[in-house]
Amino acid sequence: MARFARAALQRYPARDFRPMSGLTMWMPSPLRPLALFVVATALTFAATAATPAHALVVGIADNKPDMFGDPRFTSAGIGTARLSVSWDALTSPWQTHQLDVWLEAARAARVEPLISFGHSTLDRRSLPTPERFLFEFRRFRARYPWVTTFATWNEANHCGEPTCHRPTLVAAYYRKLRRECRSCRILGAEVLDMPNMVSWVRSFRRHAREEPRYWGLHNYIDANRKRTTGTRRLLHAVKGQVWFTETGGIVRRTNPHRVTFPESAAHAAEATSFLFRRLVPLSRRVTRVYIYQWNVNAGPLTWDSALIGPTGRPRPSYKIVERVLVKQARRRAARSSSANPGHAPAPAPSR
Repeated sequence: MARFARAALQRYPARDFRPMSGLTMWMPSPLRPLALFVVATALTFAATAATPAHALVVGIADNKPDMFGDPRFTSAGIGTARLSVSWDALTSPWQTHQLDVWLEAARAARVEPLISFGHSTLDRRSLPTPERFLFEFRRFRARYPWVTTFATWNEANHCGEPTCHRPTLVAAYYRKLRRECRSCRILGAEVLDMPNMVSWVRSFRRHAREEPRYWGLHNYIDANRKRTTGTRRLLHAVKGQVWFTETGGIVRRTNPHRVTFPESAAHAAEATSFLFRRLVPLSRRVTRVYIYQWNVNAGPLTWDSALIGPTGRPRPSYKIVERVLVKQARRRAARSSSANPGHAPAPAPSR
């Protein structure tokens, strides 16, 4: 558009132009309205291109369906949630039932699901061929045709996953999903911010035969150590949008782990604040954030990063996420009001 504006102005010799008061632009008076329109359109286009392609979307990652019935979840205006499933979940009746319950609850709540495939719960180390993976994906799509957003593999570079040293195979899975459902949004892979992340992603990209438009990042280490290193490394390594598909502040871990940082509800709030204050603004390509997790059940746990504690009371991190959601709702309402000046803006979620 800017080139078109320059061409329109350069069609006429300088002797035919005369100055306009208060402007450093020259143009013939008969074409002044047209040229002003062209230039104004070009400037509007440039300003639009300089803004993020998508406003930030905040969702929840949690395999428990009870959050959809929580009034706080409903009033927060959360429009998307992530579910991690086994690649062969539909071969198991009890897993199929869990899928049915979660996805129907999400659908009833008008929440868009992000489905992330991962290791089998029946045989953790087994990996399907690309053809078998495609077969199971087709079964999933036939059962839930309204689900259109998928991540090829959950934490694919983590060596607790059988894909740790198999980026080529995960790239083959990705190609199968992309060819099967062109209308779907397919994340190349979800990776952890670990030392092997960039080398794993580079190998995946070489074998994917196309540049994925979406990536998933689980940047727990960055958020909880209050650093930006891992997130910056992935942003430099890929070109597509980067979704934080699992992230948040950790309250407590009892599982084996080598990465250390403070653990408490207060720490989780600080990490969550750092996430939105420092990690999200790193790039306009960061367009989605999925906080893990909504609530935690009473009893023995290996991992707790929930916004709602075991007694049902909100933790300090909940208040931080709530403020972000309220701010996003107000921005949406302001944009809607600007686009439709005759309509009253929608109210922000209740606090």
